[in-house]
Amino acid sequence: MNAIKRYWILFLLVSIPSLLSAQNSTLKYNIIVAADGTGTFKTVQQAINAVPDNQSERTVIFIKKGIYKEKVAVSSTKINLTIIGEDPEKTIITFDDYNPRVHGKDTVTTWSSCSFAVDAEGFIAENITFENSAGRVGQAVAVRVMSDKVIFRNCRFLGNQDTLFAHGIGRIYFTNCYIEGTTDFIFGSAVALFENCRIHSKINSYITAASTPQGNQYGYVFKKCVLTADSSATKVFLGRPWRAFAKTVFIECQLGNHIRPEGWDNWKSTEKEKTTYYAEYKNTGSGANISSRVAWSKQLTDAEAQTYTPELIFARSSVPIPVVGAWIPSK
Repeated sequence: MNAIKRYWILFLLVSIPSLLSAQNSTLKYNIIVAADGTGTFKTVQQAINAVPDNQSERTVIFIKKGIYKEKVAVSSTKINLTIIGEDPEKTIITFDDYNPRVHGKDTVTTWSSCSFAVDAEGFIAENITFENSAGRVGQAVAVRVMSDKVIFRNCRFLGNQDTLFAHGIGRIYFTNCYIEGTTDFIFGSAVALFENCRIHSKINSYITAASTPQGNQYGYVFKKCVLTADSSATKVFLGRPWRAFAKTVFIECQLGNHIRPEGWDNWKSTEKEKTTYYAEYKNTGSGANISSRVAWSKQLTDAEAQTYTPELIFARSSVPIPVVGAWIPSK
């Protein structure tokens, strides 16, 4: 059985039951969150705290429409947790910390500025907006992920600098999501696949700042995404390397005219040009013209592009972490 066939069998086995249950009007969630008091809890954090630790069975939390201004943490013991919003644009989890905001004697760092932190394996989020509402005041993370086998479906990530911190040595899958920001607004060391997402730049700056660990076969992969920008943003780089072995690839994406002709930046380090892996394949749009791309970036061959499947990107062999078996995210 070839790899593609195995992937689709796994996809059908995982997806069909959830699709059927979603259409079932009698579907019951383990916990319901409602800001107006009509649910099990009024806050998202209260609901997460109520989930039993280290459960092998999945817990599902339904979050009703509303603005939940709270700093939320999914601790490492809250494994196999799913949170589902009632409406992706009206179910909003938001906070306004930023680096270097001061709370009493403590100063907020980029790390601690996140509105929503995920440290638990097997976390899934659907139909939710995650926001850092601090504004353009510095590094202000909306979501920080530091765990393995995490999926975001139909979610929105709103912020400015450092909106999405996809970090650690785990694997994260984003599908049909909207991500916006100003500088380095998708950054970190995780292996992350973005499929059919919209990536929106708000100023002239940099989209990605990967810090892929040396030895990882993959870093950030964008497939069939659409890159857009505010009208004032006309000079945007696809990425710059936060660390020396950064890996970022755009495959069959639509690049707007805000993307700079050179495509990539070396973060003022010619040494990083020797180890960074930046590549593109069959992108379209006025920002996809490769004639002036930096010489140290790469255009994938057809054969190389075939290695960028979910099954291979998330395979045990491509990520040097102690996981058991293969993990293939369902769409």
